[in-house]
Amino acid sequence: MLCDVRVLAPAKINIGLRVLPPRSDGFHNIESIFQSVPLYDVLHIEVSDGKGNGCTVSCRDMDLPEKNTLTSAYQAFVCKTGVKSSVKVLLEKRIPHGAGLGGGSSDAAALICALDKIFCTELTVSNLHEIAGSVGSDVFFFVDQQRCGHPFAALVEGRGERVCSIAPRNDLFFVLVSPDVHSSTAEAYRLVDDWYSPQWSWKGPLIEDLENMYRSPLDCWKFLNSFSDPLIQRYPLIQKALEDLVVSGAAYVQMSGSGSSVFGVFDSKRK
Repeated sequence: MLCDVRVLAPAKINIGLRVLPPRSDGFHNIESIFQSVPLYDVLHIEVSDGKGNGCTVSCRDMDLPEKNTLTSAYQAFVCKTGVKSSVKVLLEKRIPHGAGLGGGSSDAAALICALDKIFCTELTVSNLHEIAGSVGSDVFFFVDQQRCGHPFAALVEGRGERVCSIAPRNDLFFVLVSPDVHSSTAEAYRLVDDWYSPQWSWKGPLIEDLENMYRSPLDCWKFLNSFSDPLIQRYPLIQKALEDLVVSGAAYVQMSGSGSSVFGVFDSKRK
């Protein structure tokens, strides 16, 4: 078999993100609305009959480590299905790396779902989530997005494994800004732990209020991101980007995920 397919892997933004205290296993539970946005990495996937050659990934846009989310996704898929064929992935990287937009997780989910279709393995949602969980916390959301299509929005809880889809709004326009700052997810969580410990107070909306606020006019949005204050203190360029979006007329501004990208929300394309 020789197969060559092209798959789009969209970015996401977090509309509100509450990080809860660390669990006994070291992970943190979160409460958030994830929404896909039309900024895409592109995967060109070539599958052949060659056995034992694994997954090779090439990317002209950035240097990838030998072990990355795509190779991890391939290994998890092979472990679950027993399918073993040579896979080559050419990655066109358009989602900024380390920006809190979920690019690596989206790439992994796109590969998992593409391999499921190519090999007709007919994996259940539970199977797909099992594979996703061995790769990364945001991969759960992106697996569901690949199944449902774009645009896609969901309430996300736990470490990311509880994904409850909601109807995405189609009347909003997002402007993304990526400051020249890179903060790893691990560093961001360390900063959050130091910032909020020991009291872990929260002044934002609770999980049961998130969807109603999402449906409300933008001037009613009171979403917060637990990562914002500690990351802004460490990287002032993030605050500058948020201020520039406000000056540009955005009705709501916030940092996405663990940063460093920020976004402004507008209620019209003209604005």
